[in-house]
Amino acid sequence: MKALIVLCHPERKSFNGALAELAKATLEAQGYTVRITDLYQEGFDPVESEKHFLHRENPDEFSVLGEQRHAFQTGRLSTDVERQIALLEEADFVLLQFPIWWHSVPAMMKGWIDRVFVSGGLYTSTKRYDRGHFSGKVAMCAATIGAPAIVMQPGGRGGTFEQILWSTQYSLHYMGFSVLPPFLADSVQGHGYATDSAETNKLRLEGHKQSLIDRLRAIPTTNSIAYPTWKDWDELGVAKRVSQ
Repeated sequence: MKALIVLCHPERKSFNGALAELAKATLEAQGYTVRITDLYQEGFDPVESEKHFLHRENPDEFSVLGEQRHAFQTGRLSTDVERQIALLEEADFVLLQFPIWWHSVPAMMKGWIDRVFVSGGLYTSTKRYDRGHFSGKVAMCAATIGAPAIVMQPGGRGGTFEQILWSTQYSLHYMGFSVLPPFLADSVQGHGYATDSAETNKLRLEGHKQSLIDRLRAIPTTNSIAYPTWKDWDELGVAKRVSQ
């Protein structure tokens, strides 16, 4: 079994970095061969642009979808994207590790999705969802947030974690992954933001570490999130009505 941890944080010594290393050790103890791709450390460019396509299908007008498809079909994807795809291809389990910034994933994580999930190559109009390219593989999001868990509820000031992560997790489902419920380390404080003592915060972080260990050990028995699949839609992609 092989696992890939996609780490997205500008400081490797951060709590996100510590969780990535902990995840690696925990998975290795379960028999996985584990790779970490550190997007910031590697200088991954999250901005899709013309410069990534040296052999254009249409040099007069830049179409991201068209150029991604052309590059894939002609074997001319940029080397950084090829490398990320290769890492995903060999992994049975993928963990995305990142902080919540402005009620979403960091821009670099979104850009990683934009560039690596190549149109016309890793997905097509029919190769999506339960028929997706990565069908049979498992993915999970692990995130940190400064807000306390109590405010992460409907109507709470933090918004629900499900709302914050919906687009990221649904994109993984779109690509064929079975998506496990996410792991959240809440109330990760510091740098002038704190709601309780340093000692309390330290104990909480240790608790989060143990919770992540428990979640990763439970991968084989954890049910994936139930998303709709092709059988649930009509020819227009609308949910089928259940006969009464």
